[in-house]
Amino acid sequence: MRWLCTILSISLFCCCKMKKNSACPPETIAAESQKVNAYLDRKFDEAVARNPEWASHLGYKIRYDEWSDRSDENYKRELAIAKASLDSLEKSFSLDCLDEQTALSVQLFREDVKRMEEGYRWRHHYYEITQLGGVHNDIPSFLINIHRIDTLTDAFAYLSRVRKIKDVIDQTLTNLKTCEKSDVFPPHFTFKYVTEDIRAFMKGCESPDEDNILLQDFSHKLKALQIAESQKEEMIKQLAHTLRTDVKDAYSRLLDYWLTLEKKAAVRDNKGVWSLPEGEAFYAFQIRQHTTTDYSPEEVYAMGEREVARIQEEMREIIRKVKFASDSLADFLSYVRTDPQFKYTNDEKGRKQLLSDVQRYIDGMRKELPRIFNQMPKAALEVKEVEAFRAKSAGGAFYEQPSVDGTRPGRFYVNTYDMNTEPKYQMEALSYHEAVPGHHLQIALAQELENLPKFRKHSGFTAYVEGWALYAEKLGKELGKYEDPYSDFGRLSMELFRAARLVVDVGIHHKRWTREQAIAYMTRNTANAPGDVEREVERYFLWPGQALGYKVGMMKILALREKARQQLGNKFDIKKFHDAVLTQGAVPLTTLEKLVDKMIEESK
Repeated sequence: MRWLCTILSISLFCCCKMKKNSACPPETIAAESQKVNAYLDRKFDEAVARNPEWASHLGYKIRYDEWSDRSDENYKRELAIAKASLDSLEKSFSLDCLDEQTALSVQLFREDVKRMEEGYRWRHHYYEITQLGGVHNDIPSFLINIHRIDTLTDAFAYLSRVRKIKDVIDQTLTNLKTCEKSDVFPPHFTFKYVTEDIRAFMKGCESPDEDNILLQDFSHKLKALQIAESQKEEMIKQLAHTLRTDVKDAYSRLLDYWLTLEKKAAVRDNKGVWSLPEGEAFYAFQIRQHTTTDYSPEEVYAMGEREVARIQEEMREIIRKVKFASDSLADFLSYVRTDPQFKYTNDEKGRKQLLSDVQRYIDGMRKELPRIFNQMPKAALEVKEVEAFRAKSAGGAFYEQPSVDGTRPGRFYVNTYDMNTEPKYQMEALSYHEAVPGHHLQIALAQELENLPKFRKHSGFTAYVEGWALYAEKLGKELGKYEDPYSDFGRLSMELFRAARLVVDVGIHHKRWTREQAIAYMTRNTANAPGDVEREVERYFLWPGQALGYKVGMMKILALREKARQQLGNKFDIKKFHDAVLTQGAVPLTTLEKLVDKMIEESK
């Protein structure tokens, strides 16, 4: 959700120094650190209490019948609260008398507020609605996947949230119109996807129970409640009425405005963010945000070109290994894209096989994890298909974190809408990326850490989080996985795709590439299917800079590991390295380097 990421993001840049404080007595350091951590936790709890959707994501039933405030006024309030909290922190505590961990937390909190101030300038540069996300799909997805009904009170809260959908839509329309005044609206290609999704949901509002996704969900959740059937029927009737009236009317207002905006987009089609007001400065901000580095666009572009060439050379080794008829990489890429042996059948049988393969890869990897990890999360993980109502416009796969209280597991969603975009040879690497040792291991473990303030357990830096998941794909190779050379090629093809993103993202937003130029580059240099390439290129247009974090983060983790290996020699312990990387929550890459340096010194 754009508004949530903007207001509450902890994707920050940090340049803290991790030094022991020897000037204060140990008992003073311990006492002051305890007070500061309690303060930080209190501020986190207060922020969650002001944001009911965030609370629900975490598993807390706080203001469970409400939606979060998406207004510009709320952003201003949140910024003012953050600045006041930092001011109080700096005036009320002896920050020179803290242990290392708490000093790091203070620095991260300080940088959080600083970045929030910087982000205020750009709050209307983000696209409010695209096929990647927006209230049109986020609302039903939230109610279906996040809003639990364990009691009758929860059921009434569900009904209340549905009645208040119209208010969420109205706030979104206000934000869209504010962006429009500054000529900030998404590229023209996104309108058809969003229009189709809105119309499909509106049609569902008039449909009988079996065709209405929210009626289906609500009815299913009510079955577990020990209440009279007549009461269940009455509540379902109330929901159906609200959907047919207030909700459909609200979506109709959204659609009317969206179609009007589409006409403007057709005349003045926004390209990369360079075409937006102050687009160059905004893109520089996005690079800093998503990579936690000061790389220039040209540095990122050159890095991408080098990595594309290196990975393609590794691919040629596999071409020779499988004794392909030609030594041409282009011919081999065309072969794996089109040969039926690499595709699942586009039917129920193919979908079941894909899900079975994913589960098999995850189960096999779990057995190997104790070889390289000291700690693993307790939270469960489940593999799910992306729901039909959002499958057409959703990404190929993604992860959803578990609730803090353990009532909702981590979820690895696989999109089975078009099986031609999910090649068999990539499924093994994709499973390691999204599940274990990738997103689920890192994110669920961070939530369960006991020695950190809450805001650090739930932080999310793109370069760290996605860099770790891409690094996890490579760990599979080091653990002896990818026994099929085509699966190993799939691993390389996914890494190649992330390397090509460095070139294409900068190409779009800095070098002013067209959509067609970007698609041509990805098609020429990667193994991904045409439909997948098109969907991914559109993603880069809509989410500038985000795709850079994967490869930048992975390369930094690998470089730090090699640094530790070189300096420690036979004292190097991969488990200790992973502890250094994983047991502090998500952090900027600069902070990560200091954590690894500390581990190296302690190991010496």
